[in-house]
Amino acid sequence: MSSCIFCKIISKEIEGKIIYEDDQWLAFDDINPQAPVHVLIVPKEHIPTLNDLKENHRDIIGNMGVVINKITEIKNVREPGFRVVINCNPAGGQLVYHLHVHLLAGRQMHWPPG
Repeated sequence: MSSCIFCKIISKEIEGKIIYEDDQWLAFDDINPQAPVHVLIVPKEHIPTLNDLKENHRDIIGNMGVVINKITEIKNVREPGFRVVINCNPAGGQLVYHLHVHLLAGRQMHWPPG
């Protein structure tokens, strides 16, 4: 996806403040943070939305929790806690159509979210 901003960050066409990278995932600081710590975690494979996951994505998604835990250690936010969010489609608040996880921390999160 040559027009996808996250694909451009993954391919290093666009600079991002990369926090973590492995063969399946890339994590970088959000340029419009909604909390003191706001990291975007994206699969390197272009998957537009959560609805587009298929059987062959089990390995990628299965590793997501491990990647999140590594990032919480890197950012030192395991305690007192953090929030993980995946938005899907317009009503869910998705703005970039490349599946991504928001990791938010560094302030008290409220419920229900906005």
